[in-house]
Amino acid sequence: MTPPGSPAAANAIDAPGTDEALWRAWPTLRALPAVDLPTGGRVVVVAAHPDDEVLGFGGSISLLAAAGTELTVVSVTDGERSHPGSKVVSPSSLAALRAAETREALDELGAEQARVVRLGVPDTEVAANEAPVAAALGGLLDGAALCVAPWTGDLHADHEAAGRAALRAAAAARVPCLLYPVWMWHWARPDDPRVPWESAARIALPAATAARKAAAVERFASQIRPLGPAPEDAAILPPDETAHHLRDLEVVFR
Repeated sequence: MTPPGSPAAANAIDAPGTDEALWRAWPTLRALPAVDLPTGGRVVVVAAHPDDEVLGFGGSISLLAAAGTELTVVSVTDGERSHPGSKVVSPSSLAALRAAETREALDELGAEQARVVRLGVPDTEVAANEAPVAAALGGLLDGAALCVAPWTGDLHADHEAAGRAALRAAAAARVPCLLYPVWMWHWARPDDPRVPWESAARIALPAATAARKAAAVERFASQIRPLGPAPEDAAILPPDETAHHLRDLEVVFR
């Protein structure tokens, strides 16, 4: 994860978030229509930063891998600016660390065979590179059965731009595209009118799959644990944030 771009988004994400207990008690989540994952073909999963794909869609990645689906995971950025003030780790070292964490997380999900593509777009600058990102995704989507990307309303500039680029590329390739939220669970609330619940769908995760996802999230130590004692090395995703992503279901927008 990387801090959001705009002041408004930063205010929403830095503000106290919605307790996960409220989401779990909201009956609408379990009443959402189910969406079927492809039973064949190739699925391209887009992440603005390494860890987005696991937080938002990791259980589904595990289900797809177990079904023998060919998977391509695209890291648009390397997430090198998640801790811009850190004196413990340099951006280049953090990029390498986060790439390794992604590979380890995919292994935990049973997706050892997934292809990982790193586009190398500078972290926090996806919006400025949206057209080339869409072009790169277009090549990767040729012949794919499904594209999955961050939700375009997530209130994080990189997430939103990655989602827009994926939608553009998927439309050109005539490939269906699902969008997964990440930060929405923090700043939104049940029945929040800013969220298009009418287009939301759920993917149920069996207990064993949810456990695999939890183990995969643990692999992102650079994001869920402090890099050091200084404030600028604080965890980006403390336990109250990761709790949003450890349910027995995932939500996507269609």
